[in-house]
Amino acid sequence: MTARVPAGEATSELRELGSRFFAFLAPAPDAAAAQAFLDSLRRRFPDATHHCFAWRVGDPPAERAGDDGEPAGTAGPPMLAALRAAGLTGVVAVVVRWFGGTKLGKGGLVRAYGGAVRAALERLPVRVERARVRLVLAVPPDQAGALRRLLRPGEVELVAERWGEVVELELAVAVERREEVLEALARLGLAPRPA
Repeated sequence: MTARVPAGEATSELRELGSRFFAFLAPAPDAAAAQAFLDSLRRRFPDATHHCFAWRVGDPPAERAGDDGEPAGTAGPPMLAALRAAGLTGVVAVVVRWFGGTKLGKGGLVRAYGGAVRAALERLPVRVERARVRLVLAVPPDQAGALRRLLRPGEVELVAERWGEVVELELAVAVERREEVLEALARLGLAPRPA
């Protein structure tokens, strides 16, 4: 199984009746990364009228969108629809708007926000990667080495490692190898939890 994800960032600018819409797209492996990207743009452009967003993260994708004060459904949902249509996951879109003095109406806002994201999508580098599930294990330090023997580049990778009285390991496992890895962990007497 594969997933289409951003391989970098992209931007676009759209002007409509004096308003400026700047779209920013970036990779976001999880909701925390997507939120951090949104927060960074709010700090970068504190004078903007709106900071609307949409993201799709994980597999299957978890989705979230926000209108940031625009009429309900006129900003975040059309942005999210553009990301869905592109078939992407692991992506965040933020459109920063400066109001130009002329109201666009609901239809105009939907076209502007969705259009800004679609224009940025045309510039976004994309790669295809294997779909993965994340597993977290807490093991005694003396078992950490045995777990390392399960690692295989591209199939079972170590994402994070935290040492304490127990070692907490987070693994990214290719979906097609999930059952095999779970069986190997069971043979070691380990029961992972989803990340």
